[in-house]
Amino acid sequence: MEGNSLKISVIIPTRDDQGRLEYLFKSLREQSILPDQILVVDSSSREGVLETCKIFKADFIKISPDQFDHGGTRNFAASFAKGEVLVFVTQDAFFKDAEGLRNLIRPLEDPLIAASFAKQVPKKDANPIETFARQFNYPSVEFVKTFEDLPKLGVKTFFFSNACSAIKRSAYEEVGGFPSKTIMNEDMFLAAKFIVKGYRIAYQPDAVVYHSHNYSLSIQFKRHFDIGVFFCRNRWIRDLSNSEREGIRYVKEALRFLSFNEKKKWIPYAVADIFIRFLGYRMGLSERYLPISIKKRVSLNKGFWERGISSTRREVV
Repeated sequence: MEGNSLKISVIIPTRDDQGRLEYLFKSLREQSILPDQILVVDSSSREGVLETCKIFKADFIKISPDQFDHGGTRNFAASFAKGEVLVFVTQDAFFKDAEGLRNLIRPLEDPLIAASFAKQVPKKDANPIETFARQFNYPSVEFVKTFEDLPKLGVKTFFFSNACSAIKRSAYEEVGGFPSKTIMNEDMFLAAKFIVKGYRIAYQPDAVVYHSHNYSLSIQFKRHFDIGVFFCRNRWIRDLSNSEREGIRYVKEALRFLSFNEKKKWIPYAVADIFIRFLGYRMGLSERYLPISIKKRVSLNKGFWERGISSTRREVV
């Protein structure tokens, strides 16, 4: 694959968009290679998304908000894609420079690499904890992950982010795409399937997007409850890796980062944040013992507990 010899479809799920989509569209328009298709699948945004899509000549798909699913919705959108390369980007991420898309798809020239993902850097309003999280998960060194990395990297072998990623459509279809119904971590699930199949996953730090969130403690608890549910229901991933070991490393590195960057006043909050994450995660791992009413209350993705993607109402514009 050289230059733009393969067709590229950019797929963007949107939900409760607040004008952020326009920043992503503008960054796509400025790329040194342009996508052949931009496809937006929207579940619950207010008026304005369709108009923005028309301005930027993006295809638009509307689905009912109560039927959004992290994996199934992306699979549904991909069924309308025309490209041989599927680039998944979230609505609140946008490229830092004009070479982002080119750099993102470059690793796919290797026949053994099924997918690549971009480096995420914090936005200007990111707090110190979120800034550390981006540095921890997205270093400046390029690397390629294979099945042989499991003893060394553990669950990090399967780390892969849909905030900005490129996937070969042929490999995507070979492994069956994303899980059709999942509460969280559909990107990790897909990466694990690729790696078990013998493919490789590339991390491309030269492809940079701005993407960060200042989550409250309550949101962190709910997010990590859902992550725990994911691992509970996908124990084969836990059996192949050691997720707890990576969590311990995160704690040590976070406290060191705050101490050496004159952010010591954030340490008490960081400790609370880490405890809340751990508590939510462990509760999610034990979700089989919880009544559905409790699961809905403590989950960030409440719709997961009461619907199936197969009944989604869809409208293509």
